[in-house]
Amino acid sequence: MTDLSIDARLLAPDNDRHRANLTVVTIAAAILLVGAVALSGTIAWHQGLLFLLGGALGLTLYHALFGFTSAWRVFIVARRGAGLRAQMVMLALATALFFPALAQGTLFGQAVHGELGAVGVGMLTGAFLFGLGMQLGGGCASGTLYTAGGGNTRMLVTLAAFIAGSTLGALHLPWWSALPNIGAVSLIERFGWLPALLLGWIVMAAVYLTTVRAEIGRHGTLEPGARTKLRGARRFMQGPWPLLWGAILLAIGNFATLYLAGRPWGITSAFALWGSKVLMGLGVDVASWPYWQGARAASLHQSIFADITSVMDFGIMLGALLAAGLAGKFQPSWQISARSLLAAIVGGLLLGYGARLAYGCNIGAYFSGIASGSLHGWCWLVAAFVGNILGTQLRPLFGLAVEREPTANAKR
Repeated sequence: MTDLSIDARLLAPDNDRHRANLTVVTIAAAILLVGAVALSGTIAWHQGLLFLLGGALGLTLYHALFGFTSAWRVFIVARRGAGLRAQMVMLALATALFFPALAQGTLFGQAVHGELGAVGVGMLTGAFLFGLGMQLGGGCASGTLYTAGGGNTRMLVTLAAFIAGSTLGALHLPWWSALPNIGAVSLIERFGWLPALLLGWIVMAAVYLTTVRAEIGRHGTLEPGARTKLRGARRFMQGPWPLLWGAILLAIGNFATLYLAGRPWGITSAFALWGSKVLMGLGVDVASWPYWQGARAASLHQSIFADITSVMDFGIMLGALLAAGLAGKFQPSWQISARSLLAAIVGGLLLGYGARLAYGCNIGAYFSGIASGSLHGWCWLVAAFVGNILGTQLRPLFGLAVEREPTANAKR
């Protein structure tokens, strides 16, 4: 495994000669199936399906090498924009699916609602810190889960720090929320779902075309897709998948989450819950925190498997484990340098703390926020991208690589 998250297409190893690790595949598949049955029987049928859906999302993230951290970094330093373009495709499809359902308030008879966040100082600060943490920690929220599940041991350190940072952020959130803000703004309510959809598509198209122009201007041509000799069913089982597959499947997966959970996909609220439960077990009066008052209070005393986000997070890690086994890439290693380990800790803390302040992560705030028609999703993107720029500049201080490609002119 590399020292980085494996969400980078430029870092993707050729797997043409790899064979599946049947032991890993069997264990991951068995836990997913048995877990889904158990959750359906003890909690609710949709809880079991959400566990399997998490598994499907984890497998998709791994096989499509669909990440946010490296996608933004390679555009920042090398003007390679394939990852950003895939994100725009994902968002365009998701908004087309979400907006009519959210405007109506129901989806196939199921009551649904979007995820809205207040736009203000606290939210923007949190998104910036999250973006900075992405580059030092080596992954975003989804990237941390699927790379850790896929066998990247460094990302387990990032995940542990992520949980700690998210718990601290939950404690401090009331102070940050009291800072100046304009409240939550729903573009669907403000403009109507169709005008809001068209407006979002215009912005997405602008981002898409900007990356095309920047990449051709730097390199003379667009980067080709994932290279592999595998075809057909073998490529589907082992990957790597085209980024377009990942974009489409993630949008559909989030839409399925909207139906099954009644709200969009999220990741990091579970981290605050896990950390708070640990503290509560150690005797800390977590229940007195304002964050755990009201609607969230019950979560502290219920089984962690009753929490939708937790169940999906577990599924993502198992789905990535299954994908790594299928690809023959599950090879954990603890050979981590001290500087890289420090970056994982610092980055994880920033990721967790920032996610709580910003009402979510790259999934809950960015992906699901924009899919919900929330203005804070777009503001999150801008603030987090600025954080990524600084984080990319700081990576060499921790011995972390930065992808740099020669320009087309330099090659000549």
